Amino acid sequence: MNEKDIIEFVSGLPETFVQTAGPGDGSPELAWGDTFIFYAPEGRVPTDGRLPYATIVTKDYEGFDTESDLNRPGVFRLNVAVGRAEFERLVGYPPAAHREHRAEHDYTVINRIIPNPNYATQGWIAILNPAGDEETVERVRGLLRGAHERAAKRHRPRGPRQM
Repeated sequence: MNEKDIIEFVSGLPETFVQTAGPGDGSPELAWGDTFIFYAPEGRVPTDGRLPYATIVTKDYEGFDTESDLNRPGVFRLNVAVGRAEFERLVGYPPAAHREHRAEHDYTVINRIIPNPNYATQGWIAILNPAGDEETVERVRGLLRGAHERAAKRHRPRGPRQM
């Protein structure tokens, strides 16, 4: 599974907007080449402060995000907002406990679900270069579908308040 495969898959999810940052789109130069995946029924990057439900990061961000050593040739990291319950199911402890478990993880390991090195406490996981075997592909697709559904539920208008 490569970046193109992931982008192609999420592009098929309803009301998803995918932006690979680059010149002229208003993104900072540091982010160029990285991909941001939003639940966006309006068909563009949301302007309401909504965050992506997944990202693909292709390089280190010096001074902020270097623990995965993404500057290695051909290495990228898929990040997925899975939420608290799924995070705990996947890594064995709740996001709030990540600081206590941080040293237990190798953030450079390929093809393994790990806590996101920067956003684990918000319920984000990461996978560097998910392998192309069918089991991994389906697992990654399932995580992305779940993140998409969570984002859609948060965005949908709530009904009138009951008094």
